Amino acid sequence: MRTEHLETVIIGAGQAGLSTAYQLKRLGRPCLVLATESRVGDCWRNQWDSLTLFTPAWADALPGMPFPGPAWHTPTKDEFADYLEAYAAQFALPVRLGTRVERLTAGDHGGFVVTTSGGRIEADNVVVATGTFGRTPLVPDFADQLDPGIRQLHSSEYRRPSQLAPGTVLVVGASHSGCDIAFEAIETHDTVLVGRDTGQLPVAYGSPLAKVMYPFILFVLFAHVLNRRNPLGRKQMDHFRQHGGPRIRVQQADLERSGVDWVRGRVAGVQDGRPVLDDGRVVDAGTVVCARDSVRCSAGSTCQCSATTDGRGSSGASSTTRQASTSPDCASSPRRSR
Repeated sequence: MRTEHLETVIIGAGQAGLSTAYQLKRLGRPCLVLATESRVGDCWRNQWDSLTLFTPAWADALPGMPFPGPAWHTPTKDEFADYLEAYAAQFALPVRLGTRVERLTAGDHGGFVVTTSGGRIEADNVVVATGTFGRTPLVPDFADQLDPGIRQLHSSEYRRPSQLAPGTVLVVGASHSGCDIAFEAIETHDTVLVGRDTGQLPVAYGSPLAKVMYPFILFVLFAHVLNRRNPLGRKQMDHFRQHGGPRIRVQQADLERSGVDWVRGRVAGVQDGRPVLDDGRVVDAGTVVCARDSVRCSAGSTCQCSATTDGRGSSGASSTTRQASTSPDCASSPRRSR
């Protein structure tokens, strides 16, 4: 297996990975971005068809390149994917596509060893920029007890309502993805949503008041209060990852108006092959969609590249590992049209 040495390896070619590469290149520091996808932006292209960002175009630009389009336009997943691809090309960022990171360990003499599908890389620094979407879906314990006639999908596999089998759809998990998928599924299927209430923004998305509040929320609350640099921000980050963030576009009133049956509980087990909620109700589901988070790697970030990390770490100012996690799930929602 061939070995190469690099100053900095960035794992993940999403918005965080590309932004990091841009800044390093601007400083004249050599780096390499590793990505499993065949094209930059495929991590967005491979989401469900109706996905759009939560954030308007003016807030979606990466350093050095504005996002094209009207300021309050909410880009589709494909528009944002194309923007990422154009961004990498514009600044000739060093991205190595089709490369899966299989293991990340501390080097014997400092630095890190990155084992990939294409060889071994020794790096002084590693930036984990894989976001919070994992390659290993978090499947509920009851999944293998369900009747084999029930279609089961993880939210990472969901693309469109035509995938759903006839009958009731049970969506497990009521954070962003769960509420969004339930809101879309109800147009063609009776839909039951089960999961805790994770809260919501105090204003309706897209309203005139939201346009006033959004800059405050993004640049005051999240940029300067709820960030990695203080205990409150780190606590909330862990809470969002483990339990889901507040609803943004699809809110409680939208779910009620659309007819989604939201049960604020959990699936307690299985009876005769059917899911049973903790209030004793048996759901005669044709499809179960699991919209819970994915398994996180030991580096503390959900690892889209399947990297695992050795817990030894490394000392010395010149050998560091960093997480630069920017999650699509924190900035997206299906667009609903009637």
